[in-house]
Amino acid sequence: MTSPRTILVFQHDASLRILETTVTAIIPFNALEESSRVLFKDASEEHHVIVTEKTIFHPQGGGQPSDTGVLKGPSGTFTVTAVRTDANGQVLHLGLFENSSSAFKKGETVEQAIDVERRLLYSRLHTAGHVLGASVRHLLEKEIENFDELKASHFPDSAACEFQGSIDGKWKDSIQNKLDTYVVAKMPVQIEWWDEEDFRSRGLERLIPDRSLVPAGEKSRVVNIVGAEVYPCGGTHVDTTDLCGPVMVKKISRKQGNSRVSYVVK
Repeated sequence: MTSPRTILVFQHDASLRILETTVTAIIPFNALEESSRVLFKDASEEHHVIVTEKTIFHPQGGGQPSDTGVLKGPSGTFTVTAVRTDANGQVLHLGLFENSSSAFKKGETVEQAIDVERRLLYSRLHTAGHVLGASVRHLLEKEIENFDELKASHFPDSAACEFQGSIDGKWKDSIQNKLDTYVVAKMPVQIEWWDEEDFRSRGLERLIPDRSLVPAGEKSRVVNIVGAEVYPCGGTHVDTTDLCGPVMVKKISRKQGNSRVSYVVK
């Protein structure tokens, strides 16, 4: 019998910093299935994985790093160092108990608390990446042969958006100017849930996610940067584009016909 998927509370309300939820599993790292162990590169035999009914912790994915923080239960505190999603849709909170006697019990209530500063940084970076992608698309979609947006990384030390087509370095200042315009415009960043007809009615068929990625009967989560672009996305974001803070285009690099535009937030 497959365990139920973890309810991703942060996808519906990313403003929550604390949440009470129920422990559904406590697993020593070495007892995890191999497919789950490989998700964590720096874990040791001292680590455990906690699964809860709901979570406000964003698992690493979609180019965004995972949240960190703590789980507090009746018997002690569990420090969360990394979060991933397994093949069954369960969110795995990896970390360490404060001491050997502080282990949780299945079925007990714990309080989740995320690292707020880290969440804000990751939300700024993720939104900034979408704003950068929108800036490049609006500026160069008709200028660059075979243009398309490919993928992005929103990690603090390697934030970048990748595009199909060769973007010359001469476009850097124009991209920066377009980006600045979108940031200072305080565009609303809205979380919406769309079905396939919602994409088609807006002429955005190119954004319809692979059906295998959307559970039957559910809609796709999209981030609508009002006045700029829409992106299917499961990540966390700031509420308006100005909250990204200053976003700087670092450089444009090209390889095998594709281009990479790296950026930082100040």
